[in-house]
Amino acid sequence: MDLKKLRNESDIRGVASEGIEGQHINLTDEAIYELACGFFAWLGKRVGKDSLKVGVGRDSRISGPRILEAVKKAAADMGVALYDTGLASTPAMFMSTITEGFEYDGSIMITASHLPFNRNGMKFFVKEGGLEASDIKEVIAVAEEGGFAKVGGGSCESIDFMTVYAQILVDIIRKGTGKEMPLAGTKVIVDAGNGAGGFYANNVLKVLGADTEGSQFLEPDGMFPNHIPNPEDKAAGESISKAVLNAKADLGIIFDTDVDRAGVVDPNGRVINRNRLIALIGKILLLEFPGTTIVTDSTTSSGLAKFIAENGGVHHRFKRGYKNVINEGIRLNGEGKDCQLAIETSGHAALKENYFLDDGAYLVTKILITMANMRAEGKDMFELIASLEEPKEAEEFRLNIKAEDFKAYGAQVIESIKAAAEADAKFTPAPTNYEGIRVSLDKDNGNGWFLVRMSLHDPLLPINVESDSVGGVRVIVETLYGLLKGMDLDLSPIEKYLA
Repeated sequence: MDLKKLRNESDIRGVASEGIEGQHINLTDEAIYELACGFFAWLGKRVGKDSLKVGVGRDSRISGPRILEAVKKAAADMGVALYDTGLASTPAMFMSTITEGFEYDGSIMITASHLPFNRNGMKFFVKEGGLEASDIKEVIAVAEEGGFAKVGGGSCESIDFMTVYAQILVDIIRKGTGKEMPLAGTKVIVDAGNGAGGFYANNVLKVLGADTEGSQFLEPDGMFPNHIPNPEDKAAGESISKAVLNAKADLGIIFDTDVDRAGVVDPNGRVINRNRLIALIGKILLLEFPGTTIVTDSTTSSGLAKFIAENGGVHHRFKRGYKNVINEGIRLNGEGKDCQLAIETSGHAALKENYFLDDGAYLVTKILITMANMRAEGKDMFELIASLEEPKEAEEFRLNIKAEDFKAYGAQVIESIKAAAEADAKFTPAPTNYEGIRVSLDKDNGNGWFLVRMSLHDPLLPINVESDSVGGVRVIVETLYGLLKGMDLDLSPIEKYLA
């Protein structure tokens, strides 16, 4: 098969299990085997070694064991010493490349993040971080070309790395609070969504003295029977919010399947994700690093921009895509501009102090340190974001592009909106647009903003609209509809909203 069809920017994704009508397995044993061989050959050339040590872990998906066996076969044929960590988080697999006593040449995480149960994939790491899109293209090219030696003699050893990784987090919290049991007397519950995040309740929170009774869905179950393991998902948010209120918890934590994203919930059941989460971790870091730059994706709210500025930070609104956001933060630091945080509204948060690794468990660890220290002073951590102004209304529309050359047509639509915005005084285009077009409108025309951009992968125009007035989104959407009407787009989502 064409392995290139399995590339999803900087990782591999595909259908790995039957169970959803119309979706057939393309992440086959053969495809996994060839891609793993390609990665091993590519990695050997990169690090200049004939004998490689590589870690491999997986989330709770039902196809994980099958994919693991294909990776094991590739390692055996390629002469690679493979170390199977079992159930693991994606960030932990990176840490296995740099942690003393392990220090693997590379690692593989078998996951498809928050996608449905029938999907799976692979993320790859080297000591410098996760592979880029260009690296994945090279791995696929190597796999498809073949011709590399299959020397045989590879091995596979089962190891316990997650206990080591959890202890790293425990030590960080103890150091950050100066206490052996800094969470004693607090109730902190976890919703792991039946993914890989249950370790945090058992191996981090309990060790630090927290009462975790009321935690839910800690047991791995690759069918995800309770809710989608996604901190952005409305049903998931409602579930952890209810659990926090029932348990009278001081904090709730929710992870996605492979724990590279997280959200939290305050004692009143308010979900702290998206702009609220960025504001919270942003304020925490601004207290440590005054004036630092915070890189976000393009869909963040005007209230967040104001919050960051009022707290002495620099807001750098960039493109969607967690890799884009992280790489921009790394680039700014390379130019000598201090950037401590690169975070996407999806919950991918990468801190400079943590290798710019998007790690939901580390994000929560940082928040827990602040909570513990402020509680010791009789203060409420969530007061840190009390001044965050949130929109009265927000909507997102995803419009299918009907034109065959959807990328060219999408760019044409955006240019058309840009021209209209520049020609009409009621529109104020953002001074800097790294993707699409973002336009503000005054109080007489909706009192908010809209962003029209191209999807990263699909023939779609996602449109985000926010307003600081009740009824304002409708006013803005009506204006947008007038600009888009007659174009080769499926406008039914907007028409349904306006009906």
